[in-house]
Amino acid sequence: MKAVTIKEAGGPEVLEWTEVDDPSPGPGEVLVDVVAGALNRADIMQRMGLYPVPEGTSPYPGLEVSGRIGAIGQGVTGWQVGDEVCALLTGGGYAQRVAVPAGQLFTVPQGIGLAEAAGLPEAVATVWSNIVMTAELKEGETFLVHGGAGGVGTMAIQIAKALGARVVTTVGGPEKADRARELGADVTVDYRTRDFAEHGPYDVILDVVGGQYLERNIRALATDGRLVVIGLQDGLEGNLNLADLVFKRLSVHGTTLRTRPAAQKAAIVAEAQANVWPMIESGAVRLIIDRTLPMSEAAEAHRLMDTGRHVGKILLVND
Repeated sequence: MKAVTIKEAGGPEVLEWTEVDDPSPGPGEVLVDVVAGALNRADIMQRMGLYPVPEGTSPYPGLEVSGRIGAIGQGVTGWQVGDEVCALLTGGGYAQRVAVPAGQLFTVPQGIGLAEAAGLPEAVATVWSNIVMTAELKEGETFLVHGGAGGVGTMAIQIAKALGARVVTTVGGPEKADRARELGADVTVDYRTRDFAEHGPYDVILDVVGGQYLERNIRALATDGRLVVIGLQDGLEGNLNLADLVFKRLSVHGTTLRTRPAAQKAAIVAEAQANVWPMIESGAVRLIIDRTLPMSEAAEAHRLMDTGRHVGKILLVND
């Protein structure tokens, strides 16, 4: 088969569409013939050498795909060859085939095309596991998501709104602010010119930025507020005022999906499908796709993501 390989750490030009060995499903796994994959910020970090691949994981980038089951490994039940699925991966999605633990398979929601469904698993699992399973966002609370125009951000706005929260998001520019409001954001804050703390306090914050946002997030949280950090775009270190943490009874969580044990991922997938798929099928939550490119043009897709001009998901489709 063909897959996108990373010849060395660097810019988009290090990505190559090349012949590699076919994977085979192990016990508890299925082989998915990939129709499409989707980009995530973690792919950019892996390409740059900043996100080590977990041991035993495919070296090819790609954390989510859609396609059809081509083979079933020992011990797998409930799935058949030919079933249309989308899947949460630990890696290997930029390829024509990938082996996936059966517990990380989603069905394709009604009303969503098979190629489009590649943009669902990572964002849905990330948002649901963090704002509901970890932060326990409740109806009537105020929720802030940083980066409301990205794949996670566009999904977080909609799911939080569907749960009955007041939704605030940071964005870069008026066009992205308009798109965020269309998705249900009550307030948009251009992070280049305004302070998001003005629109708090917040009960839950989902942060994809990290770094120096830590101190500002803590100051902006309400009493009993919960901060979940899932990204490190601004760096690995930030200041933390322990007085705020103690006297406001705050909780700070750091999470990532990729390195979670398979059993945890399976539990997240099951709960996310049970709760979010009805939102998608009813139209309360929409999948936002910026554009679709051939899998062989992954380097161009990465160039686009590097600019930060996209809104929603960027998909890679196999011929």
